[in-house]
Amino acid sequence: MVDGKVRKLEELVREFLLLIGEDPNREGLKETPARVARMWLGELSAGYREDPTTHLKTFTATNAGLKNGVVVVRDIPVRSICEHHLLPFFGYAHIAYVPDGVILGFSKFARIVDTFAKRLQVQERLTRQVADFLYEGLKPRGLIVLIDAMHTCALVRGVEESMYLTTMEVRGIFKEDESLRREALALLLQSNTMRLKHIQE
Repeated sequence: MVDGKVRKLEELVREFLLLIGEDPNREGLKETPARVARMWLGELSAGYREDPTTHLKTFTATNAGLKNGVVVVRDIPVRSICEHHLLPFFGYAHIAYVPDGVILGFSKFARIVDTFAKRLQVQERLTRQVADFLYEGLKPRGLIVLIDAMHTCALVRGVEESMYLTTMEVRGIFKEDESLRREALALLLQSNTMRLKHIQE
């Protein structure tokens, strides 16, 4: 983390506190600008400084005892910041793919999702970016990436309701083979975190 950027962001946070009517020098807020600057530069925006290809650790499917079955990874945590209001959205990503000779190390799915999530995002783009990256990197026969998330911008402002948004990207054989797509979605929807089951229709 560059010290100059931290100091600049601290100044901006202090200015923000003044603009909303707060006193950045009062007890409780004295350390807030520094905490916020470290959080944004060290954590929430870390995805801008991380290359997702470093997590593309693959293995041959034959060595793993896998041939042409559907591989499903469910309940990958998603924590991101909506670019419209700079408020968090969070939920889970679920991925299904049919390998074509190559599989990805299990833990790498979470790391790849996290790399794209730790940027200012909209859920639709996040889903597409993860799908594009995995489809290009693994070159599977088919791929589904589905994200189910709650947006705090809807919870604390506007309609003030805890609504969930589900987004899905489909690639390859899953687009062409309806039976296989239904099978994969049935596996994805076994997750207790999924709420919008009508997407299987």
